[in-house]
Amino acid sequence: MTTLAFIGDLPLIRPGITLVQLHDELWRVTRPDGDVLGYIEQFRVREGLRYRAKRLVVRQRRFIVMGEFWSIDDAIECFRPS
Repeated sequence: MTTLAFIGDLPLIRPGITLVQLHDELWRVTRPDGDVLGYIEQFRVREGLRYRAKRLVVRQRRFIVMGEFWSIDDAIECFRPS
């Protein structure tokens, strides 16, 4: 399992995507060219931390929830290019 680490406001780059931590519980997911793909939210439930992946649908000006995960790595996978 990969652990995400941030140094200040430096972005985390994965093949085909970049994550920028906006605050303790929110990451913006972009393409390397800066286009926003969506967000990953962290939230607490009784059993521990969960991560919600939300894809931005620009034309409809809304978000689609792609899933909720126990691992941020699984949430990131929703945004990887095919």
